[in-house]
Amino acid sequence: MRSMTFDQAIEDALAYAMAKDSRIFIMGEDVHLLRVNLFARFGKDRVRSAPISESAFLGAAVTAAMAGCRPVVEIMMIDFITVAIDALVNHAAKIDAFTDGKWQAPLVVRTSCGGGYGDGGQHEQSLWGWLAHIPGLSVVVPSNPADAGGLMLSAIADDNPVIFMEHKLLAGYWLDYLGSGGRANVSFDIPKDGACGMTPDIWEPVPIGKARIVRKGGDLTIISVGVGVHRSIAAAAMLEKKGISSTVIDLRSVFPLDEACICDSVKETQNLIVVDEDYKRFGLSGEIAAILLENRIRFNFKRVCTDTTIPYARELEDRALPGVDRIMKTAERLMAEKHLEG
Repeated sequence: MRSMTFDQAIEDALAYAMAKDSRIFIMGEDVHLLRVNLFARFGKDRVRSAPISESAFLGAAVTAAMAGCRPVVEIMMIDFITVAIDALVNHAAKIDAFTDGKWQAPLVVRTSCGGGYGDGGQHEQSLWGWLAHIPGLSVVVPSNPADAGGLMLSAIADDNPVIFMEHKLLAGYWLDYLGSGGRANVSFDIPKDGACGMTPDIWEPVPIGKARIVRKGGDLTIISVGVGVHRSIAAAAMLEKKGISSTVIDLRSVFPLDEACICDSVKETQNLIVVDEDYKRFGLSGEIAAILLENRIRFNFKRVCTDTTIPYARELEDRALPGVDRIMKTAERLMAEKHLEG
């Protein structure tokens, strides 16, 4: 085992995969600077800088994937994928279904997501629920370095498009950037266990759609992805002191969902909170509730999500995003309501 930061783990897994498979190449804006080590090792033909036109280079990557390559396309922020959504939603996601598997688009879209640093609603969205809504797309959101590297291997090996989302508060190169430009004195609530951790000496794929039980408890199930997992762990530790024992589940992927893991835990605790930095309406939290209801599981339910456009002002942003304090208060309210009903 070796210690790596979140972004080092992704880059190391990419290098491991690229050394074994010459079909893999990286493309995006300024990737020769952002991935300088990979550029030095594999050269300009496999680490390709593209013009500032997401629709152009994502469209090119779809055709390259259909022709036999395995592109890893970098969209700097998930918010910017909106200008390239046609290539992803109307082409890459549908090729396999339209051709009955005769054509496929083995494409990875690597992008950053999430807020908590004061950049407003056009740069801090998550949007994983929106993308997971589209048949043909898989969406992964790792919370720690080991999962980040292993899920990247699985994403590259997948024969259909995968959206690989990394939260900015976990990635060192993002934190370096976010702390510049007059923000040197701004503190970020960064989970240490996510930003740095132990990784395997030799990378192995982490299956897409297989959740991880991070913490086991009998009173309450808390489900999340990305940074939300670390917020949930912190809240669970505080709830333990108040006599509430919580299971914390790291979904790892928004689609496919590990329905068996979700159902088994909620069947046991009968109380569920979904912590989701994406928007509440028509999102991940509602999908999880629907799955449980379809499986005839009785449970008490609350969710801690982003309810509105993310404000630019830091104090308003902190209230809008699902932080530890909101998770705590929601859990206490859920358990109090259950006690009153009982």
